[in-house]
Amino acid sequence: MKVKDVMTQSAVCCNADTNVGHAVELLWVNNCGMLPVVGNDGKIHGVVTDRDIAIAMGTRNRLAAELTVGEIATTNVVTCKPEDEIHEALQTMAEKHIRRLPVVNNEGIPEGILSIDDIITHGDLGKWQGCCELSAEEIIRALKKLYGQKSPMVHTKSAAA
Repeated sequence: MKVKDVMTQSAVCCNADTNVGHAVELLWVNNCGMLPVVGNDGKIHGVVTDRDIAIAMGTRNRLAAELTVGEIATTNVVTCKPEDEIHEALQTMAEKHIRRLPVVNNEGIPEGILSIDDIITHGDLGKWQGCCELSAEEIIRALKKLYGQKSPMVHTKSAAA
């Protein structure tokens, strides 16, 4: 199964000069959690997520209309291509601890988004026909790695001890 068979087929994009207020509107209207940030050439230069925006708005003393996407976007972007195998994309998501991958063509222009939700929705599709390409077990292993413990657990002694 290829990424193109599972991905959301269109990517709503913004540019670095887009103000955060408009970016929030794009996220809300299009029911998405990430916007690829593209340059004048149409190529991906970064991404901004709803979480990036929430943290920026909570930690900076500025209005959304005064803050640009370029000031808060992640520029170290992990992407995949439409022809990539879905198993490889899922592994990348798990290893990099990311839930959404921009899908770009060979020129780096966004063509869609692959989200963990897309993968879960398509997992075990065709199981009853014996042709499942993405098993529930594979998805669960990736989710455990994706959402696994990222920092050391702090154990405290219980009052009864």
